[in-house]
Amino acid sequence: MRRTNNVIAIVFVLLVAGCNTERPKNPIVIGMQADRTGGISSWGYWLEKSAKVAAAEINSSGGINGRPIRLVIEDTETSPPVGARKFRKLVEADGAVAVIGSVHSGVMMATVPLADELKTPYFPIAMASEATEEHGNRYTFRINSHVHEQVNASVDWMLKKVAKKWAIVVSDYAWGWSHEKYFSQGIVNGGGEVVAKVRIPQGTKDFYPYLTKIPPDAEAVYFIFFGADSVGFIQQLHEKRPQLKKFTMICSLEAIDLPSLGGAVEGMYVLEYLPRALSENDTPTNRDFRTKLGVLPDGREVGNTGRTVAGSHYWASYEDLWLLKQAMEKSGFQGRQDTPKLVRALEEMGRIQHGQHFPQGDAVFRAEDHQGFHDHFMSQIQGGALKVLFRVPVQQILYPPVGNVSQRPLH
Repeated sequence: MRRTNNVIAIVFVLLVAGCNTERPKNPIVIGMQADRTGGISSWGYWLEKSAKVAAAEINSSGGINGRPIRLVIEDTETSPPVGARKFRKLVEADGAVAVIGSVHSGVMMATVPLADELKTPYFPIAMASEATEEHGNRYTFRINSHVHEQVNASVDWMLKKVAKKWAIVVSDYAWGWSHEKYFSQGIVNGGGEVVAKVRIPQGTKDFYPYLTKIPPDAEAVYFIFFGADSVGFIQQLHEKRPQLKKFTMICSLEAIDLPSLGGAVEGMYVLEYLPRALSENDTPTNRDFRTKLGVLPDGREVGNTGRTVAGSHYWASYEDLWLLKQAMEKSGFQGRQDTPKLVRALEEMGRIQHGQHFPQGDAVFRAEDHQGFHDHFMSQIQGGALKVLFRVPVQQILYPPVGNVSQRPLH
């Protein structure tokens, strides 16, 4: 009898302990359009790696409002239709309450209207300005640089110091069109001349037929491509018109090994959004961030020196997740029903302060267009490496909002 009573007592204790054990809290699901495959996968690798580091840090520090986050990742295949479909899956099937977006502008522009339709905060990293200008909506937010900012940061200096007569050569899709539009406007408004505009289809191998469209009187060429298209264009431009001065955004050289291009890139001007080399921005915060992401001082990956960092972009997915944490905690976010409060909290951010969770630097985050603004860096390739010539302060980059999406109703 005594043995029976002991067994009953043990069972009772175990049942009580089970009742008092706190059940694991449901995670907050955040989606990510990762460009794992396709033409921009060399960037996508770093953006995904950065987001995973941020998610792990957030969970190790208690999550968001006492709940862990679960980062659900889908491959866009660097394809607008696929990327848009994956966004819908993340929201409708996986339950994502916010989505970190692609770095491909075609994917972004296909997704922006879906964010509005599905009432889901979307944080693209792609750079066509239209996403936060004429096509902006209440649910699309972008913390990182975009074309309009980049042109504001560079065009005046280019006209004064480099050339007056420019040929503009771009990849023939939304991102390239945005660069053509804003750089053309900047050149003309600054008293320069655009002597040619050339659009080249993605995946082109033979650039010579397009290079013949650059007239002899062009003094410089402004171009924008990514990945293999960049390498092919740069090499063939150097073969045909080596004397032309060259300027591009870092996007054309992002995650590309510069020494392998030799003289084809030497002397080229490049606008960076966060310098590739640690020596060009050696702050404790930047050093710590690079250590966490496994980036060597020269921009190669720890343990895989054949991979070059997408250094001007990889910080954005990291910062997006920490920005979401701040806004969710400020708004008391618990689920999709709190999305209106989350949107308003994001719109009220105003300024982002440089620190451990925001390694790029101080930034302005505007409610009117949901766009972030930060310092840029004008660099030049010297001896196969990017060397910063000067920092471009955010005050020089700001422009009046094109509209005010914060006045639109929250559905």
